[in-house]
Amino acid sequence: MPLGARHIRYVVLGAGLAGLLAGCSSNDTFEQPNPLPEIESTVWLEEVWDTSIGDGHDEQLLFLQPALSGGELFAVSADGELASLNPETGEYNWERDLDRQVIAGVGADSENLYLGTRDGALLALTRDGEGDRWAVELPSEILAPPQSNGSVVVIQTIDGKAMAFDVKTGEKRWQYDGVIPVLSFRGNATPWVGPEVTLVAFASGQVVALLSETGQPLWQYAVGEPAGRTELERLVDVDASPVVRDGVVYVTGYQGHVAAVDLRSGQEIWRRPASSFQAPALDYGNVYISGSNGVITAYNLFNRQELWAQDSLQWRQTTGLLPVEGYLLTGDFEGYVHILSQLDGSLQGQKQIDEEGLRVPMMLNDGLIYIYGNGGELDAYRLQEAE
Repeated sequence: MPLGARHIRYVVLGAGLAGLLAGCSSNDTFEQPNPLPEIESTVWLEEVWDTSIGDGHDEQLLFLQPALSGGELFAVSADGELASLNPETGEYNWERDLDRQVIAGVGADSENLYLGTRDGALLALTRDGEGDRWAVELPSEILAPPQSNGSVVVIQTIDGKAMAFDVKTGEKRWQYDGVIPVLSFRGNATPWVGPEVTLVAFASGQVVALLSETGQPLWQYAVGEPAGRTELERLVDVDASPVVRDGVVYVTGYQGHVAAVDLRSGQEIWRRPASSFQAPALDYGNVYISGSNGVITAYNLFNRQELWAQDSLQWRQTTGLLPVEGYLLTGDFEGYVHILSQLDGSLQGQKQIDEEGLRVPMMLNDGLIYIYGNGGELDAYRLQEAE
């Protein structure tokens, strides 16, 4: 499978040495992206509020995902602007300049906010933005938002270590060392942290289930198996966060599979060949995949048959998929949101949000769609259909 812009840009050589191509921006491409599709919109995004968070990703290859927690929307920029907003109105509850470069966040629980810094620290802050709970130095950077179950906060470093810290004290509870191949993409899957089980995914193609309190391994599952002669051909990164629904884990990997696995036993329920950097989306009895080549595909969850495939967005570096009221929303490298029908995958609408592009997944809460662009644009929309 040929490697596109997003793929090559993420390559890391060895354990933590960034092998980014000189002279290339994060939006450069080695596969020609499809032109922006020309469509007649039947559904559109109606703006409810908009604001801007610092410099956004500050032209860096980051994944600064906002967090919805306890009736607040938290967002941070690469230059350390942290804010809490009312998710319904966009009004600021507070904002704070951290005076530090941020590369991972935001994580949140009922006690703290969690961020990863450029200088390799994990920060725990009070939810009112006024105080610092604790800080710990990490062995290397983290790129995915820290995740907490209220007892421990779990992070994964780019050199393949999963680590858990006590949310109150910052004391390290446990560490699990994954196997890191010679070549991998610059990115990590966000851990899934439940009350009893934590799921972490690695560049080796493995998803590992651990006891949340102790880190004891329960099972591991191979989303992809390295194959081929070259290290590029053998890439099987799992950068997509696991999705858990009704005791079943849904996972995808690059040059691997989309699979359903039993949460408690790790036993495979089913799988199909797939290649994706994005978490699968579930809705209406279907699973939807945003492929690494930009092709969006729908499968029936019960018989695993392919229902449709939409190839108009090939190599446009599509983001994860957000199901909303019978539609699927995905973003691209030019900052457009594309609205697809869940029924047949047809394109029903589009809107440009941030000229610097979209990278992190969109979020949905009480009918509002939250979109955070690479340039710092943070907006809330409602989906509207033509009457």
